[in-house]
Amino acid sequence: MAAASPQAGKRSRGMRLAAACLCLSGVAPAAGQQDPAALVAQAERFLKTQTGGQPGAVSIQVKLPRTALPACSALDAFQPQGSRSIGKTTVGVRCLAPTRWTVYLPAQVSVIGSYVVTRQPLPANHILTAADLTLREGDLGSLPADVITDADALLGYRAVSGLAAGAPLRNALVRPPLAVQQGQTTRLVMSGPGFSVQSEGQALANASRGDRVRVKTRSGQVVSGIAHDDQQVVVAF
Repeated sequence: MAAASPQAGKRSRGMRLAAACLCLSGVAPAAGQQDPAALVAQAERFLKTQTGGQPGAVSIQVKLPRTALPACSALDAFQPQGSRSIGKTTVGVRCLAPTRWTVYLPAQVSVIGSYVVTRQPLPANHILTAADLTLREGDLGSLPADVITDADALLGYRAVSGLAAGAPLRNALVRPPLAVQQGQTTRLVMSGPGFSVQSEGQALANASRGDRVRVKTRSGQVVSGIAHDDQQVVVAF
């Protein structure tokens, strides 16, 4: 009988190795151990809920846990405080019964959508108009958390500092339109528990909505309050 060729032997060993890999990939968790696929599924469902309102197409990848865990009949997914719901993030999955444990799974959440960028370089304090802005498509998860996706919402805002052409616009880079202008007559609303008094004064600085600004009253007293639209400042006592 002729001996098998070296090539046939290699093919035979390769087939046995492939079969072994297939068998291992289908092996169920040992008795009493938690199915890692169930943990991933729980984390994915949680992230789908968290990203339901994102303005773009969402894709989610969650990595398997590195350690074996006791079987669980009640799983609960959450995110650690301060974690983003998109981009590179972490999802915690805890067991509530019959034993308590927690595992943290790395995840990558991509959101392909539009965000606002500048058409051309803009100087500091420039008032943004529609001609200054355009939309670009990309992965919002790879951008800062405060990137802006609505160009219309930026009209009338001011650039905090100079901006390069094509710069993604973020909340930290713009300020709302001026609500109070320096030197203008300002309506003061002084309020506290059980009272509210209105008077007039003069703003000592420019301020956007929500900024703290000082106002000189008619009597010459200087008070500090929060700027509101239409040249109004609210002073709380």
